[in-house]
Amino acid sequence: ATTANGSVTIENVEGNTTEFKGYQIFKADVATNGTVSNITWANTNVQNAVESFIQAEDESYEGKTAQDAADWITKKVEGTGNTTRVEFGSIPYKIADKVDGLTESAKTTGKTVSGLEHGYWLFVTDPDTIETGDAGTSPIFTVVGSAPVKITEKTGIPTVEKKIVSDADGLEHDAADSQIGQDVTYNLYGTIAENFDKYGTYFYQFSDQISKGLTLQDGAKVYLYANKDAAKADFNHAKVTDITNYFTPSTAEAAADGSKTTTWTCDNLKNVAGVTKDSYIVVSYTAQINESAVVGLDNNKEGNPNTVTLYYSNNPMTTDYGQTVPDTVRDYTYGLKINKVDLGTERALNGAKFTIMVKSADNKDAEGKYVQPDGKLDKDPYQFETTSDGTFTVKGLDTGTYTVEEVEAPQGGYTTVNSFDFTITPELGTDPDAKLTDVEYALQANGQQDQIIIGTPDDVKDDNKLEAAGGTSLNADGTFNITVGDTKQVGLPLTGLNGVTFTWIAGGAVLCIGVAHLIRSRK
Repeated sequence: ATTANGSVTIENVEGNTTEFKGYQIFKADVATNGTVSNITWANTNVQNAVESFIQAEDESYEGKTAQDAADWITKKVEGTGNTTRVEFGSIPYKIADKVDGLTESAKTTGKTVSGLEHGYWLFVTDPDTIETGDAGTSPIFTVVGSAPVKITEKTGIPTVEKKIVSDADGLEHDAADSQIGQDVTYNLYGTIAENFDKYGTYFYQFSDQISKGLTLQDGAKVYLYANKDAAKADFNHAKVTDITNYFTPSTAEAAADGSKTTTWTCDNLKNVAGVTKDSYIVVSYTAQINESAVVGLDNNKEGNPNTVTLYYSNNPMTTDYGQTVPDTVRDYTYGLKINKVDLGTERALNGAKFTIMVKSADNKDAEGKYVQPDGKLDKDPYQFETTSDGTFTVKGLDTGTYTVEEVEAPQGGYTTVNSFDFTITPELGTDPDAKLTDVEYALQANGQQDQIIIGTPDDVKDDNKLEAAGGTSLNADGTFNITVGDTKQVGLPLTGLNGVTFTWIAGGAVLCIGVAHLIRSRK
């Protein structure tokens, strides 16, 4: 009678949740030291699969029994042990490939399967249990007896990471902010499965989705680094192997929300010289913030997201693909709305003209340039003009200080205010899911606190000063408010001045005549 009290526990590597299918190859008596005797076939289907493989592999094979087959396998696979990984195309791999797909003898439900008959067993990853972020293992062969068997699967799970290079410090972050029209560098970091060398072919694809507020620029590159330390120490890619030609880029049509997905695909990473299980594959590209960018704290603080997913061969026994958990970074931009009013009546004024200049910024190249109507910067000033509702809006501002100058007051005798500054200071989280948590808008009114405020007026008229109503600093579209009040010069009518003037003229004339008469008399 065959003993059936064996158990096998297969520990997943960290992050893996896969389960396994078990196939008994041979029944046997198993001694406490692991040696086997009295070997017979587990079942006819396994016998036919293995014997047909041996006969195709070795035409001189004349074995008739399970013991003969076991002897042949032992001779062909000498020198293996508990830590041996099954090589792609090896004898054990080919046997596993022939047996996998038959009716399994057992199936793990978690890490452990019990009640196994003693003998020689094969375990392969159950592809139906490979979830997002999982990877299959190389085939596992083991002897099962009365002593519990514990195995750590021989695999590794690729990961992907995305970073944005901030103009604030030139370093990589999970969140940053930029000016519309600015090119921003993104780096994608992909790792390789630990059992990469056990695959025959290895599919590898970066799938990168950018929101409608970003425009992918030409010139993306793919690089190969020996390990993580080398990749992280060289995010500007000065010392690296360029493998761009091994990857095929493709950009899909825009989705309903305006986002676009670009893939960089290598059908077989085994063709790239120098790739090992320790390698880091890096895609580096630039994207430009465009006029569709979400502004400030709008859109539930999501900003303009940029998400990558890595697809990879996830099972040495199949051609299936797995995928990593996506990684997202975010880029933010800000906006301003100028409200122009009469200081006394707080009535909206159209026709006022302003320029906005970058006074100081993270990006030093921006300093001294002027904001344009599309949010981009240029060396030539652009004059924004208030419309019939007394406002104009500009979107796409970066962190920094800006100088606003009223270059022309509205018609009707109004006087311009002196130039003033405002500063944008964001608070960006630093955790892996970093977001814009808050943004502070500061105003330097240059002594004109009654005429220039953050927010919109409280509607108290005829006091010749502006005070902000509560909760009016931000608009629904993410822009913030600055209100500017102009004073009007008025010439009030004056009476009695003509008579006084005539008296002075007449008196002056009499004085002149008197002085002349006196001089003549003395002569």
